[in-house]
Amino acid sequence: MLQPKKTKYRKQHKGRIRGKSKRGYFISFGTCALMALSSGRITARQIESARVVINRQTKKYGKLWIRIFPDKPITKKPAEIRMGKGKGSVEEWVAIIKPGRVLYEINGVNNIVAQKAMKLAQAKLPISTKVIVKDSEFIF
Repeated sequence: MLQPKKTKYRKQHKGRIRGKSKRGYFISFGTCALMALSSGRITARQIESARVVINRQTKKYGKLWIRIFPDKPITKKPAEIRMGKGKGSVEEWVAIIKPGRVLYEINGVNNIVAQKAMKLAQAKLPISTKVIVKDSEFIF
């Protein structure tokens, strides 16, 4: 699963997800892509699950680019623990997604197959997304 090799600080504040994506809203590498329409967090497991679905659908032909990386640690405290005693341990890594961000790109496969693979990947993600094609690029 995806996670950073090393970070300067082990734990981070939660923060708020506001505004639109400042970068990563154009198709840079492929011909078909999956773009986020809402904001949220995507865990490393969800990123991997969508990647597996895309690879199975395209039968590993072509090239897949994952344009997001889970670099924010999410901490949790154990069940039935009293309040206090500091922040919990790191449980998972998430990527912060803003509207307009391109999540996945595919190149080298039939356009119909690529769009079907992206539709199946949409079901694995917790945010609303849209399939876009290089010719009719969606500007957010």
